[in-house]
Amino acid sequence: MRRFLFAIPVNVYRQICILLATLLAVTLVIAQDASDSVAPEFSSGTTKQQLVHGKNSMVSSANPYASRAGSDILKRGGNAVDAMVTIQLVLGLVEPQSSGIGGGAFLVYFDAKNKRLTTFDGRETAPLAATPEMFLDDNGQPASFFDVVVGGRSVGTPGTIKLLFDIHKRYGQLPWEDLLKPAIQLAREGFEVTNRLNALITYAAESLYQYPETRDYFLSEEGVPLFPGTVLKNTAYANTLEMISEGGADAFYGGRIAEAIVHRVQNSEGTPGRLTLEDLSRYEIVERPPVCLAYRGYDVCGMGPPSSGALTVGQILGLIEHHNIGEWGPRSPKSWLAIGDASRLAYADRGRYMADSDFVDMPKGLLNKDYLTERSKLLSGESALPSGSVQPGNPPFDHAHLWADDKSTELPSTSHFSIVDSGGNVVSMTTTIENGFGSRLMVGGFLLNNELTDFSFVPEVDEKLVANRIEPGKRPRSSMAPTIVMKDGNPVLTVGSPGGSRIIGYVAKTLIAWIDWDMNIQQAIELPHLINRFGEYDLEKGTAAESFEEPLERLGYVTNIRDLNSGLHGIEINPDGLQGGADPRREGLVIGQ
Repeated sequence: MRRFLFAIPVNVYRQICILLATLLAVTLVIAQDASDSVAPEFSSGTTKQQLVHGKNSMVSSANPYASRAGSDILKRGGNAVDAMVTIQLVLGLVEPQSSGIGGGAFLVYFDAKNKRLTTFDGRETAPLAATPEMFLDDNGQPASFFDVVVGGRSVGTPGTIKLLFDIHKRYGQLPWEDLLKPAIQLAREGFEVTNRLNALITYAAESLYQYPETRDYFLSEEGVPLFPGTVLKNTAYANTLEMISEGGADAFYGGRIAEAIVHRVQNSEGTPGRLTLEDLSRYEIVERPPVCLAYRGYDVCGMGPPSSGALTVGQILGLIEHHNIGEWGPRSPKSWLAIGDASRLAYADRGRYMADSDFVDMPKGLLNKDYLTERSKLLSGESALPSGSVQPGNPPFDHAHLWADDKSTELPSTSHFSIVDSGGNVVSMTTTIENGFGSRLMVGGFLLNNELTDFSFVPEVDEKLVANRIEPGKRPRSSMAPTIVMKDGNPVLTVGSPGGSRIIGYVAKTLIAWIDWDMNIQQAIELPHLINRFGEYDLEKGTAAESFEEPLERLGYVTNIRDLNSGLHGIEINPDGLQGGADPRREGLVIGQ
């Protein structure tokens, strides 16, 4: 790189260019947000997304490249699992900041042949060399979140490839190698950088600049974020997928790919990590029974621990079931009073009890009807619950163990896609590398996760252990909530979202809109977000949610108008066909056949 351009030092030139790129990105995002906003009637209104109909099969994902690739697989005779493999591998290329083969995923799956709903845990695991104190500083205090995120210390054992390969081996229809070809071809030929990817690169430019692999891939020679419309090729990713195409999951968890991952993690600048070849070779996905809650004639089912998604969504629904949400409707502050405080109570239980159930004893009664009915009495007031009364409950136990409240940070990123094939098989998959661009470490054309930062940085409080503390081989707690809604033993809806710990609120809102407020899936997805996790009510900027600022403050809440960038993608399954929705807040596309 030349030291001077037009007599300006290159580091100054780079800063100027990043500033200009930031201004351009903000302008583009604002323009996109304006077209994405929901009509003031507090219903779906007119947006760039429309409800999509299909007769036989459908895909809904966060990126058009991925949706088209998955739909093509279905056209060629593949099933939902085949399309799942292709969609995930393409997403890892075109939105690398959100998910990829360096991360993990949760899958909720309906097997139509056997009329069976099940879930698969492809969550990352902590290295065997992990210790409870690894996220504390020299003074025994929690380290700064981003001091840990960037670099090797935050990297857990990736699970995505094992999930894709093992599930395809069990349920897939087309040959494995055929499913990798679309991503390989696109990586070699290149894809256009979108406004969204440009904006995200711009936001993370300084951390991406720290490492040669991400600097060379995401930034120009002068260190400037790639502009929208740039054709971006990823030969290294294509080569990695070629090896996985030939050798399956073994090629990822052993051999050259595994060696490259471990070397990069252990030798990262600043914060080297503890991942080893043994961690990779020992990794396994886990099949787990779905967590379901009966709600107004439906069974709302999702992923259990280490995900807190299904349990917390289920608690929110179970707590509001005793209130006339359907009659009040989405325009009533009474609805959002009940939903907001139900969410706060559910998050309190989440913070106290929920973690990897293979490592911690969790209460068996978190979705117990009697427990939720009694706890719902707290929602009978005319104003917001005082903060002191929002405490974890005492659900039925079959053991006794006192946990301390969790001290972890979970930032929004991630992706979700839904698939229904012509045979009635259903995929609901949420997938992540955790924070945007993960650890910022890149190997073989893909980014490595920073999933270990989903553990509590503090292992114990007042001599009580934190359930979600880090331990060797443990899976960090997640909020990912891939969901399939069942009725009379058959799937009627699949939905999920990215968004960090707000995922739970996004999914719960969508289910309430679909079940209680009789919206179609596109309307339910587009409905403005009002999210309450820990007392402060987040209201989606630029939407009719802003009109609730004064009513909610009169009820006793502190409100915060902000961008709430979900990525909900869902499909409803009716006797006469399929209807699909994609979140207008992102770049998603629904394709029906």
